[in-house]
Amino acid sequence: MTRGMRRLAALVVAAAAASVLVACAPATHSSSPTGAPRAGSTAAPTAKTPSSKPTAAGTPTCEGIIPSTTVDAFKKVGWSSQQEPFQIVDQQLSGGIECRWADFSVASDNLQIFGWAPITKTQAQSARDALVASGWHVLDGTTDGVYITEDKSTAVSTDDQGYGMTYLFGNGWVKVADTKQGLLLVDWPPS
Repeated sequence: MTRGMRRLAALVVAAAAASVLVACAPATHSSSPTGAPRAGSTAAPTAKTPSSKPTAAGTPTCEGIIPSTTVDAFKKVGWSSQQEPFQIVDQQLSGGIECRWADFSVASDNLQIFGWAPITKTQAQSARDALVASGWHVLDGTTDGVYITEDKSTAVSTDDQGYGMTYLFGNGWVKVADTKQGLLLVDWPPS
């Protein structure tokens, strides 16, 4: 791990600790633990739409779908976000967002991905079928939705449990992160 990655990891862990303290205070805000940034896809994002804070109408944004402490930690080390439409295989989901967080001023594959989209039952079934047909795996025994993760043998990078990019299909929504553990940070819609 490079010195820069260790520094970012320490900042993100500090942000997670702050999130836990905030979560224990009486409020309507929820937060999740976070992990260190990891190497992700080497493909450059195609859209370069700047992110913004959530609007009153509740539109998901790169800064709104993850805890503000994580956003602050990313910004402190020079990271920014690039927003793209939420897409699963060849199906684009309107109303969704996929965000890539990294230092885009340098050529690097060190990034994190977070996304959220509304999805119908028909779209969810079609997306799950397409992912499985592409070699992704359904994780059994979960109670909070249907997890589908990329094959561990082809994952660019994995979390502590060995999972790479993972989708979580819930009731009327789908989340994505570059690792299964990263899904804990996607918290949308706001409570």
